[in-house]
Amino acid sequence: MSDIQVGLIGYGVAGAYFHAPLIHATPGLRLTAVVTRQRDRAEEVAARYDAAVVPQAEELWGQCDLVVVASPNRTHVSLTAEALTQGKAVVVDKPMARTAEEARWLIRLAADRGLMLTVFQNRRWDGDFRTLRRLVNDGALGDVLRLESRFERWRPTPKGGWRESGGEEEIGGLLYDLGSHLVDQALQLLGPVHRVYGECDVRREGVSADDDTFIALSHANGARSHLWAGSLASQAGPRFRVLGSRASYVKDGLDVQESRLRAGVSPDEPDFGEEAEDQWGVLGTDDANRRVRTEPGAYLDFYRGVVAAMRDDAPPPVRPEEVVDALEVIEAAHLSSTQGIVVHLG
Repeated sequence: MSDIQVGLIGYGVAGAYFHAPLIHATPGLRLTAVVTRQRDRAEEVAARYDAAVVPQAEELWGQCDLVVVASPNRTHVSLTAEALTQGKAVVVDKPMARTAEEARWLIRLAADRGLMLTVFQNRRWDGDFRTLRRLVNDGALGDVLRLESRFERWRPTPKGGWRESGGEEEIGGLLYDLGSHLVDQALQLLGPVHRVYGECDVRREGVSADDDTFIALSHANGARSHLWAGSLASQAGPRFRVLGSRASYVKDGLDVQESRLRAGVSPDEPDFGEEAEDQWGVLGTDDANRRVRTEPGAYLDFYRGVVAAMRDDAPPPVRPEEVVDALEVIEAAHLSSTQGIVVHLG
């Protein structure tokens, strides 16, 4: 069976460090062409992947079966719509759109044309989240009462660029960036939300998009999620602290896959997603606890799922309807922050 030909739009951080190496390492996919106007990036694409380099998305349509949209956030909706209109299946990086209504429109467009549409919510395949999900499903924590989840960084000096300095039209800031992962994981773990409270602040000089964000969610099952994303965490809190009726799970540090991808390690290398034992999380109580092996991270499973969806009519690895639910929460958190209110959903 011939490989699925893939066109990648964008070769910045998302394209270069995540999508391109994952596509290249996935059996059944072939990176055929990449859209970038940067000469140094074009040279890297040609050297690493033997793929064509084109300056604009319109030149992809005749070269691929699948389009991966990894361009700046403000272009996600328009480029996804154009690719679907051209009859191409689409992987779009998060955030899928700025609003839930825009995302619903894309879903209808894909359904009308019988095309696969999915969203790169890769943090579902983080080793720590896979471990937490297993512990919850196995009943090791009892009933989950509270999820505390953090993506915190120490970046007192802004890096510049649209993610930090762009206005709302750029869909920058941490609420839509890391918040897309935090909210998605909370919904995957604990289900629907009926109440949202948000705090989105700008703390650093020269930054206009939120760089210090907190979201509190009340889930329909009675659990609560407290989610943090920040750029001024000189001492980071635990990545996860999950309190249950029987036990708790506390996990420090970040999943190893991103750092290894940035270092140029191929995701199909043996033990690519394995974490060192001294980084494993702790399960139990203050009186009795033990370290729990972290499940291997598995970003490649996302693109394996894309192949299965396109070849075998399997469900997409991330159902876009689930992303609509997350966008409703993100919109509510933004409204809560700007209006100083608690927003009720549903």
